[in-house]
Amino acid sequence: MKRIGLVAAGVAVFGFAGSVEAADLAAKVYTKAPAPIAAIYDWSGFYLGLNGGGGWSRKCWTNTSTLGGPTVPAFDEGCHDATGGLVGGQVGYRWQSANWVFGVEGQGDWANLKGSNLSLASAPIFGFAATNQSKIDGIGLITGQVGYAWSSVLWYAKGGAAVAHDTYTGILTVSSTAFDRGSETRWGGTIGTGLDFGFAPNWSVGVEYDHLFLGRRDLTLTSLLPPAGGPSRTDSIRQDVDMVTVRLNYRFGGPVVAKY
Repeated sequence: MKRIGLVAAGVAVFGFAGSVEAADLAAKVYTKAPAPIAAIYDWSGFYLGLNGGGGWSRKCWTNTSTLGGPTVPAFDEGCHDATGGLVGGQVGYRWQSANWVFGVEGQGDWANLKGSNLSLASAPIFGFAATNQSKIDGIGLITGQVGYAWSSVLWYAKGGAAVAHDTYTGILTVSSTAFDRGSETRWGGTIGTGLDFGFAPNWSVGVEYDHLFLGRRDLTLTSLLPPAGGPSRTDSIRQDVDMVTVRLNYRFGGPVVAKY
């Protein structure tokens, strides 16, 4: 009986001690789950892409010389719009600081911007009906960029130098025979803006508008009729170009940056 009593007393003591220890334990603390990780698109790196779209150019001709002799006063031959498609590519580099994106880019396009008008100088200067025709067959841009990014969406403005290659042709309206021709590579400036969307790691698609300031230049057209090769006329030709392109780029760099 004495042993049974001692065992019972021991069990009671241990039970009481366990109850006291349990009471002294702090209540369980529930911690807040970590915030989700936001994927931030990174626009930094070299990129290479393709573009395609359309353009239009306003061409105004003023005759200042005919068959080597000055036209006094200079005679307005009229204007026309040269329109058509273009396709090409671009290569550049961008670096991002916070939400701001800076870059440089070179772009080149094959173009087919064509237009014509009946020359107002046909009767008083030439003595026959003539049509002035122009064509832009190449455009290049070298620009700097600054933009603002909302993760995978980037808006940017750009500006820099522009160059275009033009061909000008005089055509006998009655027979559609070319009677003189000239060509030039003309430099000027450009400004533009665009919106890019990163739709997959390293890939983006966007749309861009550019205006090219190409000014007014004097151009001497060469005679194509016998005796061919001599100066036919000199015209002061003014032109600007507007172009809209859809662009697809692949960027060589990390697609996202994880950020809490």
